[in-house]
Amino acid sequence: MAKGENENIIPINIEDEMRGAYIDYSMSVIVSRALPDVRDGLKPVHRRILFGMQELGVMHNKPFKKSARIVGEVLGKYHPHGDSAVYETMVRMAQPWSLRYPLVDGQGNFGSVDGDNPAAMRYTEARLKRIAEELLIDINKETVDFQLNFDDSLKEPVVLPAKIPALLLNGASGIAVGMATNMAPHNLGEVVDGIIAYIENRDITISELMEFVIAPDFPTGGIIYGYNGVKAAFETGRGRIIVRGKAEVETRDNGRESIIISEIPYMVNKANMIEKTAALINEKKIDGIVAIRDESDRQGMRVVYDLKRDAVTNVVLNNLYKQTQLQTSFSVNNVALVKGRPQTLNLKDMIVHYVNHRHEVVVRRTQYELREAEKRAHILEGYLIALDHLDEVISLIRSSRDPETARNGLMEKFELSEIQARAILDMRLQRLTGMEREKIQEEYRELMAYIEELKGILDSEEQRMQIIKDELTEIKTRYNDDRRTVIEHNAEDFNYEDMIPNEEVVITVSHEGYIKRTVLTEYRTQGRGGVGSKGVSTKQDDWTEYLFTASTHNYLLIFTDHGKLFWLKTYAIPEGSKTSKGRPIQNLININSEDKIRSIIQVGDLNDEDYINNNYLVMVTKKGIIKKTTLEQYSRPRTNGIIALNIREDDQLLRVEMTDGDTHIIIAAKTGRAIHFHESTVRPMGRTATGVKAIKLRDVNDEVVGMVCASREDASLLVVSEKGYGKRSPLDEYRITNRGGKGVKAMNVTEKTGFLVAIKEVVDSDDLMIINKSGITIRTPVSELRVMGRATQGVRLIKLSETDQISSVEKISREEDVEEIEGEIEPNTDEPNGENESDNPIES
Repeated sequence: MAKGENENIIPINIEDEMRGAYIDYSMSVIVSRALPDVRDGLKPVHRRILFGMQELGVMHNKPFKKSARIVGEVLGKYHPHGDSAVYETMVRMAQPWSLRYPLVDGQGNFGSVDGDNPAAMRYTEARLKRIAEELLIDINKETVDFQLNFDDSLKEPVVLPAKIPALLLNGASGIAVGMATNMAPHNLGEVVDGIIAYIENRDITISELMEFVIAPDFPTGGIIYGYNGVKAAFETGRGRIIVRGKAEVETRDNGRESIIISEIPYMVNKANMIEKTAALINEKKIDGIVAIRDESDRQGMRVVYDLKRDAVTNVVLNNLYKQTQLQTSFSVNNVALVKGRPQTLNLKDMIVHYVNHRHEVVVRRTQYELREAEKRAHILEGYLIALDHLDEVISLIRSSRDPETARNGLMEKFELSEIQARAILDMRLQRLTGMEREKIQEEYRELMAYIEELKGILDSEEQRMQIIKDELTEIKTRYNDDRRTVIEHNAEDFNYEDMIPNEEVVITVSHEGYIKRTVLTEYRTQGRGGVGSKGVSTKQDDWTEYLFTASTHNYLLIFTDHGKLFWLKTYAIPEGSKTSKGRPIQNLININSEDKIRSIIQVGDLNDEDYINNNYLVMVTKKGIIKKTTLEQYSRPRTNGIIALNIREDDQLLRVEMTDGDTHIIIAAKTGRAIHFHESTVRPMGRTATGVKAIKLRDVNDEVVGMVCASREDASLLVVSEKGYGKRSPLDEYRITNRGGKGVKAMNVTEKTGFLVAIKEVVDSDDLMIINKSGITIRTPVSELRVMGRATQGVRLIKLSETDQISSVEKISREEDVEEIEGEIEPNTDEPNGENESDNPIES
C-alpha cells in the first residue's frame, strides 16, 4: 500500500454511527413517509400524486388517463420509490370504502371491500375528483412554498393550499419509527360547522365544538357503540371507539328469523369476516346459526345469517359482536406533523392549525392578486396616457428607427416605465377605437376598486376570516352529504344519561326471565283482602317472580342463582305498561339460559371511593350460607359479568342486600323459623369466597326463603306464607343469637297457611305489592296490618284460588299521588290463635 493512501480513513465508534444513522432514518420516515401534515392532511406520496395529476391535466372534467401514465409521471418527477407504492396509494384514494371523501376518480377494477386486488395499472384509468381539486386550487398564486424535487430538476409543493380540511375529513393512518398515527374520518358538514364556530369564538371549548363535530363518520357506515371513546379522542387526541356493523332482523316465510348485515365496521374485510364466522360456527363457539350467505351486489351490502328456530336473536347477535369482526375498535391516535414536528392533537388543535394555514393561504393569495392587479393597473395607466396623447404617440413611433428607439422616446416624453412603453408598442391597432378606449377606462376603474378591496382584506383580519368562512360554506353547499355512521349510546355514556329523567320506576321480572320497567303510579292502592288488579300479561306457565322499585339513573347489580353478577343501568331496561310482557333478560345481559336472577341491588355512584368502601353486600344461599363483601369488590362493571361468590353444586344464591356494616340480619327458613344476629359476626371476605353458615336448617328439604338486614328502629318484621297469610311482629321479639343456630319460630306454619315464602322489614308508611303465580297483583298499605305475636298464624293478605299461590312480595314507599280505590274486603276471621312456641333459640 502506497504511503498516504489511508490518511483519509477516520475511525468512528460503531455505536455512534449506528445511533446517528438510525436517528436519520427514523426522522426520514416520520417526516417524509408515515405522518400527515396537519395543514393539508396529506403524506408526501398523496401530495405528489395529486400535484402530479394536476400537472398532467387529468382534472375532473377531462378524459381519464391510464393509471400507468400517472404513476410514471409521479415516479419520474417527484416520488423516487417503487411503482407499486405509488399505484397502491392512488388506488386507495379512489376506493369509497377506504376514504370518506375519495380524491381520485377511478375507472376499471380498483379492488373491493372483500380485499380483492385491483387490476394492474396498465388496465385502469384515473383522474382527479372535483373535491381533490379544492386541495390544489390557488397553488399557482404563490400561496404555498415549493421545494426542489429529488434531482433538483423540478419544484414540488411543500404543502397544498387545502381549501378543504382533508385531515379531519379523511383521517390518516401510518406507522413511523417509535410512533404511529391513526386518525378517524369525519363528516364534511359537521367539520365545516365546527371550524366556523371556532372562527366566530376563538375561546370555544372542545365540548362546545363537539356540538358541531359530533363523532367520526366512517365511509362504511356502521354504528359507533358508546360515546366515551369519542369524547376522549376529541379531548386528548387518543381514544378507543367501538364500531359495530349495522344489523337488522328479518322474519322469513317459514317463520324463522335472519340477521341481515348491511354495513360493517371501517377497515374490516367482509370476506374474511364471513370466513372466520363460519369457522367459529363449525367449532361450536357460536351457536344458533344454520347458514351464512353473502347477497351483496351493486345496490349495497347484504350478509345474511339464517338462525335456528329456537335461537334467541339478540343472544346470537351479541355473540357475533363479541367473537367476530362485526364489532371492532378504532383506536384513535391523532399524531400529525406541526411545523415538521410530530404532535398529538385534540379536536380543537386540528381546527386551529387548519384555520391558521388557511389564513396564511388567504394572505399570500391576496398579496399575489394585489401584485398582479397593480401590474395590470400600471399597464392600463400607460394605455390611458397613450390614448390621451394618441397623435403624438403615433408620430413618435412612426419617426423612430427601431422599437428600442420608440420605447426610449415614449419613456422620455411621457414619463412612462419600460413595462408601460413595451405594452404600448405591443398594443394592437384595434385598441385605438373609441369602444376599446372605453373598455380600457372601465377595466381600469374596476381594477382600482379591486385593488382597494384587496388592500382592505390585507388590513383586516376580520375580512380574511370572513373569506375563510365563506369559502367553507361554499364547500359545504357543494359537497356535504348525510352522516353514514350512527351513534348508539350505551349505559356508560354520561351525556345520554343526562337526557333520561331521574324517576322512580317499578321493575318486574317474570319466572321465565322477562323484564320491564313501569312508572310507579300505574299501580293503585287497594284495601287489605282485595282481589287485586290484573298485572302482567304472561304465558300460562309464567308469572311475575320479582318486583322492586328503582331509580332510573342508578346501576342495578343483578345476581343470579349460580352466583354471577351483571351490571345494568335502570334506564336501559325497556319500558312497558303494567300489563305488558316485557323483554327477555338475555337481550340485555349475557346471562345463561339455565341461570336465573335471584337479587337486584340498586347502587349510586360506583366511582365514589368513600361510598364503595363503606358499603357492603351481604349474600345468603338457600342452604343457609352467608357472605359479606365490600361494594368496592363489585364496582368495576364488565360486559360478561363476574363470579360474585363460589356456590356448591347443591346450593343456590337466594338473596343479596346492601348494608352499611352496622345492621341486624334476620334469616328465615320455609319451615317457619328465623335467626337474628348482628352483621358484625360476619367478617368481610373476598369476592370469590364461599362464605360461612348463617342458620342450621331442619332437614334436607328445608331451605332459606329470605333475609332482612334491619336498620330502622321503628320497623317491624313481616312474614308471608304461600297461601296468602301474613303478619308483622316487633323486631325485638326475635332475640339476638349467634350466627349458625336454628333460630326461633317466625310463623306458625300449618297446612292452611302453607310454607313461608317471604320475610320483609316494613314500617307503617310502606305499601305491600303482592304478586301471585297467576299474574294478579295487589297493593295494600302495611298500616292495615296490626302488629301481633311472633309465633301466630297471621291474617289473610290476599284472596287466592285453591290452585294459586303467592309468588313474590315486595314493599314500596307510598306515593301521595297514587289513586286510592276501594277493593272487595273480606271480613277478618283470622285472628291470632295464640299458639306460641318457646322463645328460647336453639344454639348451634
